Amino acid sequence: MKTSTTTAIGAHRIPAGAQHSAPATTPLPPDGTPRTPAKNTWPHRAWYATWPALAIYATSAVLHLVLLAAMSPPGAPGVHDKLLSWDGDLYRSIAQNGYPDSFTHDASGKLIGNNLAFFPAYPALIRTVHALTGLGYGTAALVAAHLAMIAALVAVHLLVSRLHDRRTATVATILLACAQPMALALLMAYSESLFLALAAATLVAAHRKAWLTAGTFAFLTGLARPAAAAVAAALVAAVVLHLIRERRVTWRPLTAIALACTGTPAYLWWVGRRLHETDAWFTIQQAGWDTRWDNGSSFWHFLGYAFTEADGWVPVSTAVLLLALIVATALAWQRGTWPPLLIYGTGILVLTLGQSNYYHSKLRLVVPALIFLIPLARALGHARPRTTVIVLTAASLFGSWYGAYMLTSWQYAI
Repeated sequence: MKTSTTTAIGAHRIPAGAQHSAPATTPLPPDGTPRTPAKNTWPHRAWYATWPALAIYATSAVLHLVLLAAMSPPGAPGVHDKLLSWDGDLYRSIAQNGYPDSFTHDASGKLIGNNLAFFPAYPALIRTVHALTGLGYGTAALVAAHLAMIAALVAVHLLVSRLHDRRTATVATILLACAQPMALALLMAYSESLFLALAAATLVAAHRKAWLTAGTFAFLTGLARPAAAAVAAALVAAVVLHLIRERRVTWRPLTAIALACTGTPAYLWWVGRRLHETDAWFTIQQAGWDTRWDNGSSFWHFLGYAFTEADGWVPVSTAVLLLALIVATALAWQRGTWPPLLIYGTGILVLTLGQSNYYHSKLRLVVPALIFLIPLARALGHARPRTTVIVLTAASLFGSWYGAYMLTSWQYAI
């Protein structure tokens, strides 16, 4: 009799030996198209890439805003008004009323600054949010800043993940959003969050060699703040490294450089044409805020003042923190950081410290620099989890408190 090659199990018959074979593959759907595992779908990948930044944004917003509300004196302007103070109100005014078409003078006829000193990208974003939502211009300005901050944190997390690892990226993003002394500016109606979002997106695109995308983001960065010169320099460095490696010249990287070098000059040209003076923007900046390039002499003068004559702890703390950022930047140069990021961050620091702007604004102006966060982020990224949590918690509480104090108790613009 012929021996059966199957084994009966209940009502089913399974070929002998199949009990120990690999499980069968998933059958194809009726149309014959293979199914993609859920974890590999675009929504899953997008969520995996963005959720740390979204969680950090939410934590940062709650921490900053709760401390800001708690530290506001009774009867003082509320959180909404605080976040719109100083330059924030000027940006709102530009979005609502546009730019002036002439120089501005005081009652005595002396030239003073006006809104033409402020670049147009952030007011354009405010106006877009207002048009899409119907919100008042003040609230639209805050919504625009928060949206830009989310984009900035996502881009920074992605950038540092590509350059180092995911844990280091998460630590760096927490330091950026919570621990920097003036990280609160990212939530205010200021251009820092938009500038950082565009700058980080430029660096991500350059690292991926998506040159036209990088050039477009760099162009837009040039319409956000004049410090975009550092972004252009970083993109030039990325292109040079690419061309050396490839040993051939192609048009896309060169076009990216051209775009990066166009945004800021375009706005300066527009202001000069509007006021019929080539250097009109520089004239307005110096008349309104005494901002000019002085090779850092005002910064060195400030350091001497802070450590010998200053009355109060704000000048001293500002001086100490700025010196710490310089040291951290120097450390980043010694640890093999990606050259375009080094050039970008160092450029932001040099442009800030080399100008004669107010010393109490410098900590805000360097918030988008990133580079000085990398050494500490790398160290904490490889430390024991308990150490990392303790350091990040303490640093976040300090940074959030510092920003809230400067906005509620300090009498000058930040």
